[in-house]
Amino acid sequence: MALNIGIFGGDKRQVYMALTLLVKGYSVFTYKLYEQIDHNNHTALNSLEELIKKCRVLIGPIPFTKDNIIKISSDTQANSNGNTIVHFLNKEHILIGGVIPKDIRSSCEEKGIFYFDLMDSDKIAIMNAIATAEGTIMEAIRSSNINLHNSNCLVLGYGRCGKVLASKLKGLDANVTVAARNKDALAYAHAMGFSAVHLKDIKSFLPYFHFIFNTIPALILDEDCLKNVSEDVVIIDIASAPGGVDFEYAINHGINAKLCLGIPGKIAPKTSADILVNEIEALIKEVI
Repeated sequence: MALNIGIFGGDKRQVYMALTLLVKGYSVFTYKLYEQIDHNNHTALNSLEELIKKCRVLIGPIPFTKDNIIKISSDTQANSNGNTIVHFLNKEHILIGGVIPKDIRSSCEEKGIFYFDLMDSDKIAIMNAIATAEGTIMEAIRSSNINLHNSNCLVLGYGRCGKVLASKLKGLDANVTVAARNKDALAYAHAMGFSAVHLKDIKSFLPYFHFIFNTIPALILDEDCLKNVSEDVVIIDIASAPGGVDFEYAINHGINAKLCLGIPGKIAPKTSADILVNEIEALIKEVI
């Protein structure tokens, strides 16, 4: 099978990935991209099955599915069950995507199909944290009537995204407090010049924050916590769905809380696509 690259579904990242790969000289076939592409070495196909037959390397959406459905078009007839794609694959294929569900991984393993989850890459996660932090700050500014400068900001969690976000907030002269469970993380946050508090102790501090940013994929800001936040607080949750905020309580009590997912693909799709292409090229050279 020739090394044709097939890209399907997704958001603008897939569009920019296709364009970048075309510029690099690859033959790219697509199915139901977010936008049409006009390029000599590009062919748009009419079905996912046809794409699989034409291409050895297949690049899918990030996340790969939602409720086990690959969202490859706004047209519901163009959506596919996640395991449908595996049915058409063989051992020659390389399947690439983001947040690939366990059942699809298992099916690939049973058939001996090589797959790679882009979101399992530490390098990609760290680079994506930059776009995530910038987009989170953009959303916070857009959602508030005060400056971030000299505001009191709480960052929940001090992993990859938390570290970059706290640093960029500090660069905007915000007063940043980091809350985490891990003592080493708190020590590191303190060493970087942030106020640090254990997650279990945040309730009494909540009224003093103008902005709260959650990066922890677990319910952190529950009803008891939300009862203590300022009435003017802006809460931006960037953790994986369903997030770490009791959004039902927030909505019912007029609390300005937003779950912001997929930020890199929304605010910096070209940069994000370049990061992904670099990783994909390295993978292809290693595997093929």
